[in-house]
Amino acid sequence: MTANGIFRGHRPLLQKALGAFTSRMLKIINRHYIKYQINQSGDMSQILTPQQLTHHISAKQFSFADTSELISADNISAQHHAWVAQSEAKKAAEFGLNLHQAGFNLLALGEPGTGRTSLMLSAMHEAAAKQAEAGDLVALYRFDANGKPLFLKLPAGAGIQLRQALDLMIRNLAKDLAVLLEAKGQQSSMAPIQIFVEAQLSMVKASITLITPEKMPHHYFELMQRDILDVLEAWQPNTGGDGDNNYEVLLSEGFLGRYRANVLVEHPASQGAPVVYDNDPSLHSLFGGVESAGESSTTPDFLRLRSGNLLRADGGTLLLNLRDILADEQNGAQILEKLHRFLRNGTLQIEDLSSSSSQGSSFVSAQAAIPVSVKLVLVATREDYYLLIDENYDFFSYFPIKIEFAEKVKASPENYAAYAAFIAQKCQQFKCSHFTAEAVTALLQSMHRLEEDQKRISTQFAVLEKLMLESAAAAELRGAALVGIEDVKSAINRKYARHSYIEGHMRDSIIDNELMITVHGETIGQINGLTHIDLADASFGSPVRISANCYAGRRDVLTIDREVAMSGPTHDKGVMILQSWLHSNFALMNPLNMTASLVFEQEYNGVEGDSASCAELFALLSSLAQVPIKQGIAVTGALNQHGEVLPVGGLNEKIEGYFRVCKDIGLDGKQGVLLPDRNQRHLILSDEVLDAVANGQFHIATMNNVAEGILHLTGRSLEEINRLAEARLSTFKLTLEANLPKVFNI
Repeated sequence: MTANGIFRGHRPLLQKALGAFTSRMLKIINRHYIKYQINQSGDMSQILTPQQLTHHISAKQFSFADTSELISADNISAQHHAWVAQSEAKKAAEFGLNLHQAGFNLLALGEPGTGRTSLMLSAMHEAAAKQAEAGDLVALYRFDANGKPLFLKLPAGAGIQLRQALDLMIRNLAKDLAVLLEAKGQQSSMAPIQIFVEAQLSMVKASITLITPEKMPHHYFELMQRDILDVLEAWQPNTGGDGDNNYEVLLSEGFLGRYRANVLVEHPASQGAPVVYDNDPSLHSLFGGVESAGESSTTPDFLRLRSGNLLRADGGTLLLNLRDILADEQNGAQILEKLHRFLRNGTLQIEDLSSSSSQGSSFVSAQAAIPVSVKLVLVATREDYYLLIDENYDFFSYFPIKIEFAEKVKASPENYAAYAAFIAQKCQQFKCSHFTAEAVTALLQSMHRLEEDQKRISTQFAVLEKLMLESAAAAELRGAALVGIEDVKSAINRKYARHSYIEGHMRDSIIDNELMITVHGETIGQINGLTHIDLADASFGSPVRISANCYAGRRDVLTIDREVAMSGPTHDKGVMILQSWLHSNFALMNPLNMTASLVFEQEYNGVEGDSASCAELFALLSSLAQVPIKQGIAVTGALNQHGEVLPVGGLNEKIEGYFRVCKDIGLDGKQGVLLPDRNQRHLILSDEVLDAVANGQFHIATMNNVAEGILHLTGRSLEEINRLAEARLSTFKLTLEANLPKVFNI
């Protein structure tokens, strides 16, 4: 039997086996073809799967069904959980707050919304509870110095006791003054008045229970008693016809007011060191001042003194925001200078800031400086700090404890759990519905999206709070007891809808063919780049046509946008790098004998950034080699001199903006985006894009270098493109040589 006969008997079985094998191999080949396109040099442009286009967070990692289960019996604050994500900042804050020596002030650096203020305040309160309580500060009349203020630091609560006791003494004196003066006249002796004053002062001392006998200001009371007796002894009744006018002088505030107490700073007993936050710092709020008095006022000067927050924070901590100081265009520089002086001297002098004289009134300028011990906590952005440090280095030298608040942290189970606990505490604080575990994963994914990173999560807790409240409102609208994942997505979609007017207007212009964008077919020297437009309250991406034209000449690569001064330095740098790569790639053809023009078509607001340098290069190569580019593929990516593709920003908005344009024009399965491979971890795309990719209507591809990019866009290898380009460059050279002026020898 021949071999052919052997196989003939088993043909049905063999055909079945071959069919199964072929089917399996086709699936494998098809799967790998979808994933990779391999060019002749071995480079690959990777087609990403839907799973690679976002970061999936499983709700199974959480041990709770909803966040109400995370409310602990000890009622741990939301700030405690937020500190978990800012662990390094917490270590620095605790270290700085426990350094009680002078000169170790704290500088908290970070972006607004990262918890700089709220977390530092919570740490300040925690540290203050372990410190000794601060005392009261009282301003009294200095009887032995012509009425200049006498500043006394008393135990907490003692200032109020002293003021109340002296007020009672003054009322008793005013009530019995007529009788005392009459007794003095009848007996021609000061004995009745002296006995009365001594009794009143004894009652005052007995009323101040918070001051121990050894710390009682006995000398002050002795001077007060002597002053009262001297004034009343020198007083003589008016013998004229004006009645009791000079008696009324004794009952005026000019006389009795000097025996009062002005409590500048008061603290409740047993509450630890003070923690003060000045959220609207000014010269008056920080340093205090002197209350203005009318021309007829007889109020003693020391009673017009008013304390500022530096005095109120004496013995504790004071938090200020640098931006609030800088925003005061009129007094901001003066505030910084006075703070610098305070930090250098450790003393404070209450000045009459309303006085036209730079030195203030004579009363103010001659008063004693008050020693103050305050630990300052200055909150600032890194931008403001590094902008000021050169010109104010001496000032910032008093802030050696720098606390860096991270804008993003690693996406670890510990941090996820901390965020979930933070969400639970905020639900309790805002009295809103709690979130299911699935809804928590959606919130976490939005924080990944905010940072544009699959491996790190944003610490913009302020943004998280707003999204929580909007999601809770969405759940309330549908009458749900718990906030579900659909409510979080609804809140995200509602926010996009509220801020999508300008993007929609631009997209309509593209669909109406006012802005010329082609997403079908192939064209030479033309490509769709991607722009990122940030309008503060709205951020979105939009395609822009980039076209190139090459012809014989010697001007090299020029960009029309740069020629008319409509491009920024970063974009111009990208074009010069592109030009460097061209010269290196066609080294044997130098000089290139070419003029190439590039332009962002219908772009009238200027061009900045280098994220279009790859697209510009591909358009130029297409024009030079006369090879068409697939118009359905938009490109973003920066370039270095070696042809490597570098990552860019705003990627998710760029992709989604282009997808919406393609969707409205008509998806054909050939459209997509080509982006740097180093940007893959930054992809957190919307469900709409993921569904389109899963259904084969749209695709996302990555590239590592120029070779991979040009292959994906044209279907031809870089070597083939180079050969075609070199042939055209040779014709350019011949054209130039043929048009050179001819020199005839006579």
